[in-house]
Amino acid sequence: MIAPDRITVLTRESIGRAFFAPAVDWHERAVGHRLMIEAILAGDDPALALLLRPDGRPLAGATDADWGDGGLAVALRAADQAALARHCVLASEHRCELAGVRRELLVLRLAGAAAADGRRHIASVWIDRSAQRQKELQLRQALDQIEQLQRANESLRRELKDQGLRDAASGLFTRGHFEEQLRREVDLSTREHREFALVFVALDPPRGAAAALGEVARTRVLEALGRLLRGNTRAMDASCRYDENRFAVLLSGVGLATAHSRMEGLRRQCATQIVVEGGQELGFTTSMGVASFPHTAHTRDELVAATETALAEAQRRGGNHVTLAAIRFEP
Repeated sequence: MIAPDRITVLTRESIGRAFFAPAVDWHERAVGHRLMIEAILAGDDPALALLLRPDGRPLAGATDADWGDGGLAVALRAADQAALARHCVLASEHRCELAGVRRELLVLRLAGAAAADGRRHIASVWIDRSAQRQKELQLRQALDQIEQLQRANESLRRELKDQGLRDAASGLFTRGHFEEQLRREVDLSTREHREFALVFVALDPPRGAAAALGEVARTRVLEALGRLLRGNTRAMDASCRYDENRFAVLLSGVGLATAHSRMEGLRRQCATQIVVEGGQELGFTTSMGVASFPHTAHTRDELVAATETALAEAQRRGGNHVTLAAIRFEP
């Protein structure tokens, strides 16, 4: 609200609008007259002591049309009519430009009783909320910036966490993360009596240009194999860099035959994949061993052992081969 010591009553006359502070008793002073005060602004800036119309003349004594545009005058008149129709204080907000400065004003209106001549008057308290709105805008912008930073930090945190779980060369999950997923899959399949498959994939020994380029070629091949593994697995599956020479793939809800078919397709993609390094084409092949739970193994350790055995058999056959683990027959 406006401090009483900032308000100066200039005149008492019948004019178009009343500006006054809460310290002025409207019932005793405004009935039959309108009070015009020098300022509607609160604050300590002496430059705000006198409000001016757009033409530079003082606002005191002006009508709506003198200091506001047509749209503002209509809005003010509509608010006046609404105040006359009710028996309590009416609050409304208006925006205008005074002395070249954009203002946001809160106006409180209270209609008085009819005078002896039948006329009614409206007492108004005008509060400049421009500074407050500016602070609110700045606060909102600051909060938006904080939210953006928080989202960026959260995204960076997830990215760093993800980087800690992934192998740098292939982009696949590390073994530790894969082991946890494998444990969960064994527990789920045991409870729900469902099957899943585990696959071990190993790069066959490099030949030709790949062998000549050594570690550089190996890095490019690992990147290519990582892309192929990610592209051939579903969201519910998981693939990882199991150790230096092997990769592992967990195929959720998939039986032995389906797993063999999918891995056979992946093997053919690897054999025809073209990797380029230093202007030379690098080819590569893979060996794969496939086992399933619970058909070829009943525990996690048995499943891993059966998959390793199947991979070793694929390599013994000369590589570029997919081998299935033996199915256990129990009496």
